[in-house]
Amino acid sequence: MSHATCGKNFNSLLTLENVSLTYIEGSSFFGNPKKVYAVDNVNLSISKGEVIALVGESGCGKTTLGKVIVGLLKPTSGRILYKGKDVWKLSKGEWKEYRKNLQIIHQDPYQALNPSKTIFEILSAPLRYHKIVKNDKEAKEKVEELLRIVGLQPEDVSEKYPHQLSGGQRQRVVIARAVSLHPEIIVADEPVSMIDVSLRISMLDLLLDLKQKLQMGSIFITHDLGLARYYAHEGRTVVMYLGSIVEVGPTEKVIREPLHPYTKALLSVVPIPDPKLVKERKAMQLRSLDIPSASNPPNGCKFHPRCPFAEERCSKEKPKLVEVEKNRFVACFMV
Repeated sequence: MSHATCGKNFNSLLTLENVSLTYIEGSSFFGNPKKVYAVDNVNLSISKGEVIALVGESGCGKTTLGKVIVGLLKPTSGRILYKGKDVWKLSKGEWKEYRKNLQIIHQDPYQALNPSKTIFEILSAPLRYHKIVKNDKEAKEKVEELLRIVGLQPEDVSEKYPHQLSGGQRQRVVIARAVSLHPEIIVADEPVSMIDVSLRISMLDLLLDLKQKLQMGSIFITHDLGLARYYAHEGRTVVMYLGSIVEVGPTEKVIREPLHPYTKALLSVVPIPDPKLVKERKAMQLRSLDIPSASNPPNGCKFHPRCPFAEERCSKEKPKLVEVEKNRFVACFMV
């Protein structure tokens, strides 16, 4: 399997081919503008019903990639193929269907909801736009069904405004809106980061339950490898660093036997409950704690200034993402 495909197969629902997104930061008034490499040459395929955890440090490009996948941002180079067709060359009708079939759960549920609309108005709007309901009666019935699916009582929240709900209730409303159109893929961007720790597992269970019932694919964006393991234990984990994918593989394999030094570094600081194991385990000592700038990435391997195993070659040549064993890809010369 070629490094450029990274899991590509003939049953892929969505395929990213050499996708990059750059933007200009700053202006000539304050100094020379800089080109920021938010997403850098990403190759990935997503099959129908598949679960993928997209992990990495804050600022690595996870959210930007998620927005590119659902069509909210247009890549500056590369192609996104949906059922074999280039997304940005679709007809108006095909584009509408694509946007309907790929939905996103934003990280902040409060900012994702219109504060001037009631929950009923928020949830009924996409149903009316896509003509899933024909009249007010059908809209009311469908909204009530959606609220019950996500564990809310319609009579308690339907006529309320977002600010009148708790954080957990708002997140459930955002989830209800995302599944209302029966999408084929949902991009969940840190969907539990704004929720109390005590409610996080129940929210993840809700997402997994909906995925199973509605036969959806799911891309779970998180910086927490523990949550990634829980959510995508039967799927794949994709590790990003400075806009690039550095490792891909079955979640349990990636967690138990990480291959890329960056993945190993992330796992070395994951909290573990056993005090004895905490004493025995040591966090990986990086050469530098500073993350390089996305507007001025290092030559060669982007991780080499921090990597304790880096050699001279790493600073000069960029490693390609290659398949090192079945369904396992890594971008590292040391593997």
